[in-house]
Amino acid sequence: MRTSRAVHVGVLACVVPLLLTGLAAPATAVDSWPVPRQAWITIKGHGYGHGHGMSQYGAEGAARQGLSYRRIANFYYPGTSWGTARGRVQVEISADTTDDLVVVARTGLRVRDSGTGTVTRLPDNGATRWRIMVDPAGQDRVTYLTDRWRAWRGLEGEGTFSAGGAPIALVTPSGVRRYRGRLSAVAPGAGSQARDTINRLSLDHYLKGVVPLEMPASWSPAAVQAQAVAARTYAAYERAHRTSPLCDTTSCQVYGGVDAEHPASNAAVAATAHEVLLHRGEPAFTQFASSSGGWTAAGSVPYLPAQRDPYDGWAGNPVHSWSVRVSDALLESRWPAVGNLTRIVVDARDGNGDWGGRVGSATLVGGKGRVRVSGDTLRSVLGLRSTWVTFVVRKRG
Repeated sequence: MRTSRAVHVGVLACVVPLLLTGLAAPATAVDSWPVPRQAWITIKGHGYGHGHGMSQYGAEGAARQGLSYRRIANFYYPGTSWGTARGRVQVEISADTTDDLVVVARTGLRVRDSGTGTVTRLPDNGATRWRIMVDPAGQDRVTYLTDRWRAWRGLEGEGTFSAGGAPIALVTPSGVRRYRGRLSAVAPGAGSQARDTINRLSLDHYLKGVVPLEMPASWSPAAVQAQAVAARTYAAYERAHRTSPLCDTTSCQVYGGVDAEHPASNAAVAATAHEVLLHRGEPAFTQFASSSGGWTAAGSVPYLPAQRDPYDGWAGNPVHSWSVRVSDALLESRWPAVGNLTRIVVDARDGNGDWGGRVGSATLVGGKGRVRVSGDTLRSVLGLRSTWVTFVVRKRG
């Protein structure tokens, strides 16, 4: 990532359902807005994302004030301790939507048969592509491309390509992408003839393809190093708590392989090699988001507290405070059961910061009825940056 927009993408790398705490603050008179017919509704807000854990803009603000990556991590994840994590991760490559695994031929390319455990170096036979596919009988086979696809040999189990530590170029419907480690064609379930492409590689090699897609590599070294620690810890936590491979999208952490790497973020991964944050001896659930807006939000674990964030509001953060304007008609179209919208009521907030903090729930009142929605639903349906919002209502025209 090279721009602030990419940080916003990274917000979603760690959005997971949580039981939020501290959403019991009652509604007040200032949390109710009458809505006339044909109204403009200005929604003012703070922050971008769920607000749990580290603010990425806050990390950069802290680095600009001279904080080291360890002090940044200690601030955003209080109560954790420092440790190390090694080993491998498995990542499903979403760009490869086919049921075969095709790689570009290169010197040193090998294939492993999981059925026998044997590793065979592929011959230099003029092939431009090598492929693992499933034949109609359900057997995995290796084929290669010259002027056409040609059979090479069958496998007793599933196949894996490796290149002796060199990157492998994966051919996907959207183009060629390079990955470190190994690429395997794996059945998603017993007896399935479909195959998912799984990248198996070391945790720190994985981080090289994650960090620059979650934070601009050009930011202050301490901020990028803090991001490396948070991302490494998050991956180690996910590895320990799921039976399926990690994903490479915002549902986990965005991972782009070798082509996403940047020298500055690779240096941050190296400078923090293997370092993670622990809670009770295990990798912590180190969520992070683009911008806290000045207060982090309480998460599902004690080391993700709601706390004032003095680092988020530096001059380069465009989403510390923001506003958008929508019409009453937009809300009426999103919640038609309301009918003609006549009032917006915020029922609960988390109690932290301006306006009483993030919205826990709100009620839309109209001529046909009323609809109560969570703050997260309000944010999602209206495309807002966060749930920390207030409203200004004016009649149009």
